[in-house]
Amino acid sequence: MKVKIVNRSENPLPDYSTQSSAGMDLRANLEHAISLEPLERKLIPTGLFIELPEGFEAQIRPRSGLALKKGISVLNTPGTIDADYRGEIGIILVNLSNEEFVVEHGERICQMVVNKVETIQWSQVESLEESERGGGGFGHTGTK
Repeated sequence: MKVKIVNRSENPLPDYSTQSSAGMDLRANLEHAISLEPLERKLIPTGLFIELPEGFEAQIRPRSGLALKKGISVLNTPGTIDADYRGEIGIILVNLSNEEFVVEHGERICQMVVNKVETIQWSQVESLEESERGGGGFGHTGTK
């Protein structure tokens, strides 16, 4: 699938690190480094604008290395970029560590995964079919 992209940064276009990668790394587009104090969140620009085909979305997810090693995550994960959004892709990073984290220009800050989405129509009914699980949720099947 081909997707139109405008790159207003000096960074390379997002690409897949390996042939089987699901996500592409996005990079920070900054004039100056940005500091994230513990528990602080900031919107980090990427300089990227995309035009997804109807019926698709882009999901923004944390990078596992930043999450494990530095405690840096994407706050609304997965963030959704709708097919009709044409603004700059901004990433809400949060510092969940006890130490300051500095985001540098060109740093890989998140992953973007493109997925097909379905549009549904509701069918309002008076009851639902029974299932083995029923209404059980939130750990009802035990811990082992």
